[in-house]
Amino acid sequence: MLREDEFVNVSDINQFLYCPRRYYYISYFDTIEMNYFLKDGQIKHRNQSRKGGWIREFYVRSEKIGIHGKIDVLEVKNIRSEGCSFMPIERKRASSYYKSDEIQLAAYCMLLEDYLEEPINMGYIYLFGTNERYAISITDWHRQTVLDTITAIRNMRLDTIPDFAENQNKCEKCSVIQYCMPFETKILEKIK
Repeated sequence: MLREDEFVNVSDINQFLYCPRRYYYISYFDTIEMNYFLKDGQIKHRNQSRKGGWIREFYVRSEKIGIHGKIDVLEVKNIRSEGCSFMPIERKRASSYYKSDEIQLAAYCMLLEDYLEEPINMGYIYLFGTNERYAISITDWHRQTVLDTITAIRNMRLDTIPDFAENQNKCEKCSVIQYCMPFETKILEKIK
């Protein structure tokens, strides 16, 4: 049986994959600041459609996998010959999605599988920026990446700060930039 602090939130998987250093500051120092991108995403989630056949913010927890989280939207389709079909939908404020978003969706599929005790091999990523949704087939690679990321998150330690993001463009929109200080730190490292 896992202790409460051993459960990993699914959204943290995406945070970690985006930038382990960002996740470190959020996790250990509770340093997330509200910026335009976070606020815009919150507003878009709050103003989402009320379409029938959807369950909004469906919370699921799995002892087996050791994760928990809220699926943004769970689409329920009643198929007469097969019964109900459930599809998780992850909503993003952007105009494109990334592998980390696919991994987050895969984690939600795995949570749902454990909850329903049936395979969930597909989900959707909905992009507010384009008003389109994309079907994502969940592969063994996605599932293994979820498990590997959970292990990496659990192995993080306060006394070991992860490296900066390889892609410095990520830093510009980051809500922990004031604490991480990637540009200032690199300047100071050159002086040494």
